[in-house]
Amino acid sequence: MTTPLDPIVSEFATVEDAEAYEAWYRAKIQDARDRPGPLIAHDEAMARIRGKLQAKLKEQERKQA
Repeated sequence: MTTPLDPIVSEFATVEDAEAYEAWYRAKIQDARDRPGPLIAHDEAMARIRGKLQAKLKEQERKQA
């Protein structure tokens, strides 16, 4: 039987859903920590993403022009 959670207190419908998400999240974090290769600083990662986003926006503008 699933234990319902109050939607005001939790974004999950049941305790089981919350526990499943927690397990998934922790596994993703551990996978990232175990992955070989250099770590990327947050600022560098964000700069890369912003660059890709700007390129996509420019591409869309060219298509609409």
